[in-house]
Amino acid sequence: MTIFSPFMRTLALGALLAFGLAPSAEAAAKIQRVISPGGIEAWLVQDATVPLVAMQFAFRGGSAQDPADKPGVAQLMSDNLDEGAGDLDSKAYHERLDRNAIQISFSVTRDYIRGSLRMLKESRDEAFDLVRLAVTSPRFDAEPLERVRAQTISILRRESVTPGPIASNRFFAEGFPNHPYAHSPRGTLESIPTISADDLRAYRQKTFARDGLTVGVVGDIDADTLGKLLDKTFGALPAKGDLALVPQVTLATSAGKVAVPLDVPQTSILFGTPALKRDDPDFMAAYIVNHIMGGGSLSSRLYHEVREKRGLAYSVSESLWWMDKTSLMFGNTATRADKANETVERIAAELKRMADEGPTQQELDEAKSYLKGSQMLALDSSTKFAGALVQYQLDKLGIDYLDRRPAIIDAVTLDDAKRVAKKIWGQPLLTVSVGRPPAEATAPKPMKN
Repeated sequence: MTIFSPFMRTLALGALLAFGLAPSAEAAAKIQRVISPGGIEAWLVQDATVPLVAMQFAFRGGSAQDPADKPGVAQLMSDNLDEGAGDLDSKAYHERLDRNAIQISFSVTRDYIRGSLRMLKESRDEAFDLVRLAVTSPRFDAEPLERVRAQTISILRRESVTPGPIASNRFFAEGFPNHPYAHSPRGTLESIPTISADDLRAYRQKTFARDGLTVGVVGDIDADTLGKLLDKTFGALPAKGDLALVPQVTLATSAGKVAVPLDVPQTSILFGTPALKRDDPDFMAAYIVNHIMGGGSLSSRLYHEVREKRGLAYSVSESLWWMDKTSLMFGNTATRADKANETVERIAAELKRMADEGPTQQELDEAKSYLKGSQMLALDSSTKFAGALVQYQLDKLGIDYLDRRPAIIDAVTLDDAKRVAKKIWGQPLLTVSVGRPPAEATAPKPMKN
């Protein structure tokens, strides 16, 4: 008989958690709606193939709820949730996580605070209790707060001289002026030093509430057990949050082409235009056209025109981004500074061609086939599947969405695709380029003495 040391056992548990097997196809088809005794809802895919449980959850709020004069509160709070809670300081909290190979993390988008939990079945009660402490009684002690603050400032300093983050921050500032979406969730070098522990407590109090909670769970747990754990974990939260109103907004493209000078070898380029909200009847047609245009596939039009045909960039892609209050088509690439203008012009021309002509029937058929076949492959871990269950609820797609999705895709006609292509890809673009000005990039370097 093989006997494992505690260290080797923890290593083995960690490896299983990292692998994060997805549920079997049969189990994945059986999504259950679980309502706890206290009224908390979760979607569950029960699967005992591996003794593993993954939970993803989201609270409405995100960085759009940051105080106007203190961007970054949501992110700083999120980064401190596992730095001590209840009667456990940061060291004790992490020791309990490590001892049981429990993985907990939190992240921030503009609309949500999201949480992720993974554990083996035998550590289930301990894991849910540590989440309970993090969301109901985080400590925000001085030492970990200052340590995390210093880390955040270090990241912001690095991002302030990095083309990608500069381009992203400028894109959202130009695209959503005077709107909460304009600022980066991470905050600014000016705001982060001013955020106090009381700011973090106030933010948590107004956003962490049961009416803004969405939960997805995948793994070796039954509905009755999950219902009881949901109440123990989230039941003490306030019934309703106190969120500020965030208005609907459309991406502004009036700035046109924005160039930010930065002395770097490659120019980063972001481009975008308004798109369709997730509940729009034409959304799936837009999603299919986006895949044809530049959805990350090596067969996309943008990849063919920009990379394969002209060698202007190593990669180029675009995606549809939908948020609570807006939606946009958003793309990115990077190229040599002296090729930046040509790259932008080529992208714009290809988008216009899609708007004018639409996709071909062959492109439409191939995109449909790919999108139907790749859906379950994309959910290749229990954590990803739990995250998808959360997203389907946030998007109000219905618990049977996975069953209906192939038919929704098949229902899109070539006329639908052409109409939507003209509607989205025919609009003016907002383009942000960060790099050397073209004149400097092509000028000969001065000789050194």
